[in-house]
Amino acid sequence: MDFAMWIMYDRPWDEALARARWAEASGYHSFWYADHLMPFTEDGSTDPGDALECWTVLAAVGAVVPRLRLVSMVSPVSIHHPVLLAKRAVTTDHISGGRAVLGIGAGWQVNEHAGYGWELMEPGPRVKRFAEAIEIIHRLMRGERVTFDGTYYSLADAPLGPGPVNAKLPILVGTGSPRMLRLTARYADEWNTWGDPDEVARRLTRFLTACDVENRDPASLRRSAQANIFYVRNAEQRAKAEKEASANRTLIGGAAELVEQIGRYKELGVDEFAIGDYTFGDTRQERDDTYAAFHADVLTQLL
Repeated sequence: MDFAMWIMYDRPWDEALARARWAEASGYHSFWYADHLMPFTEDGSTDPGDALECWTVLAAVGAVVPRLRLVSMVSPVSIHHPVLLAKRAVTTDHISGGRAVLGIGAGWQVNEHAGYGWELMEPGPRVKRFAEAIEIIHRLMRGERVTFDGTYYSLADAPLGPGPVNAKLPILVGTGSPRMLRLTARYADEWNTWGDPDEVARRLTRFLTACDVENRDPASLRRSAQANIFYVRNAEQRAKAEKEASANRTLIGGAAELVEQIGRYKELGVDEFAIGDYTFGDTRQERDDTYAAFHADVLTQLL
C-alpha cells in the first residue's frame, strides 16, 4: 500500500513546498491538496482565513519536486467548469512530466459557495450536473472532440490540446454515495473515500455493487482512503483526541495500534492511504515533529 502526504490549504507556501520535499525523500507516493477557496465553517459563515489555490500549488510542486503524484482532493464542478478543470490538470501534467491526477466531486462546502456566489444545488440536480461534467472530462481526456448538449453544459466540437503526457490522465472521484459510486464506476480511474476501516468496508460493499451495475471490473479502479489520525503517546493526548474524534472517520492510537489499524486498509484492498496534517499540530514545528515521529514509529513499519 502506498502513502500520500495531504496538507491543509491554509499552510504557507514555504511549508507546503518543504512538506512535499520531505514526503518525497521519506518514501511517500503522492502529494494531495484540497481544492477549497475558503476555510470551512460549521455554520456556513464566511471565513477570512488563508486558502491557497489547489492547481497553482500542484503545478508549482510538480515543477520542483520530481517524483510525487499530484492529486486534487477534490475539485468541485460546482465551482469549476469541466473544460477548465481538464485544462488545469493537463497543464499540471505537462509541467510535472505526467504525474497529475484529477480528483473531482460535486461540491459541498456551503460557505465558499455562498460567499463567492456559486450555486450549491440540492443533491439531486447537483449529482446530475456532476454526471455531465465527468462525462465531458472523461471524453476530453481520451482525445475526443466533444460535442455535448446537456442541461448544464454545452460544447461544440471541443478539443483538448495538448492531451495528457501518458496514455491517459487518471480521473479520481471522492465519494461514498450509491449514485456517485455508479458514476465513478462508469467514468473514473480511481475511487477515494473517507472512513475508519469499518466504515471503508461498508463503503466498499456499495462500491462493488456499483461496479457490478455498471459492468466494471472493480480491480481496474485504484482505491484510496483517509481518516483523521491522532498519534497519541500518553493518556492526556488520548483523552483530548477522543473528544475531537469524528464518528467513523478517526484513528486514535500509539504506534502499535496505528500500525494495526492502518494495516487493515491494505487488507480491504486500499491501494493508497493519505496521512493528513490537520490533526498533527497547530504550529509548523508541532507538525514537523509529529510527522517525524509518526514516520519513524509507524510508517516505516508499513512501507
